[in-house]
Amino acid sequence: MARKPIIVRTVPALRKAIAQLRKRRKTIALVPTMGALHEGHFSLVRHARKRAGAVAVSIFVNPKQFAPTEDFGSYPRNFARDVAALTELGVDLVWAPTDAAMYPDGFSTAVLPDGPAKAGLEDTYRPHFFGGVTTVVAKLFLQVGADVALFGQKDYQQLKVVTRMASDLDIPTKVVGCPTVREKDGLALSSRNVYLSPAERQTAPVLYRVLKDSAARIKAGETIAKILADGRATITNAGFAVDYLEARHAETLEPVATYGDGPIRLLVAARLGKTRLIDNLGV
Repeated sequence: MARKPIIVRTVPALRKAIAQLRKRRKTIALVPTMGALHEGHFSLVRHARKRAGAVAVSIFVNPKQFAPTEDFGSYPRNFARDVAALTELGVDLVWAPTDAAMYPDGFSTAVLPDGPAKAGLEDTYRPHFFGGVTTVVAKLFLQVGADVALFGQKDYQQLKVVTRMASDLDIPTKVVGCPTVREKDGLALSSRNVYLSPAERQTAPVLYRVLKDSAARIKAGETIAKILADGRATITNAGFAVDYLEARHAETLEPVATYGDGPIRLLVAARLGKTRLIDNLGV
């Protein structure tokens, strides 16, 4: 029977547990999550296990990255199921702070990112989001002191923002992006997929199909502006409300006009019913 991970909820308890892991000369990998774990998270844990002697997973639904109109209160939570899955995966430590432990009374400091955080993608539609992400991730990095932290490429702009933040602030944790995990029909795994109705779930893979088709057309030399316009029309006709479908430089997230301006990353966000889905694909 697998051994249950150490579960800690306060910073002093976390630091004591980390010190014990370090005493065994173990390198530590961190997988930051908001819980509601799925195969995408489990894939990150498996990658973490290959990179370090001990694996820590944080579970914290961060209120600072949700706007008042977003789904903080209804965001899926199942801590017992998450811990059971992490036990089977051999995770060493679960850092599950309360809101008060992460943001105690009087907390008044924030990390306000620029660069890839102001690319006109997620930041346009969720202007509060990356400030909340970088603040909590900076705290997680400093609290855990991990050698490496693993993030999924599904949240591609977030990955670039967090990587830039760690570099700019000289935080020694190395940020590693891992490939998006998908359903057989191409839908990127997300905790929010549970919000989709059966009919919406059948429609949702249109996003990935448009990304693949657009990438193939860009490689074939077609005009990027025309490809993106066609893609937005296809997504809209499938029943989505499109926030964006963009072709950006894969590192800077600056707009690109031709295949030669690359490397290129296609990024999309669209609402299907009440559910907002994001995805991306390299060209």
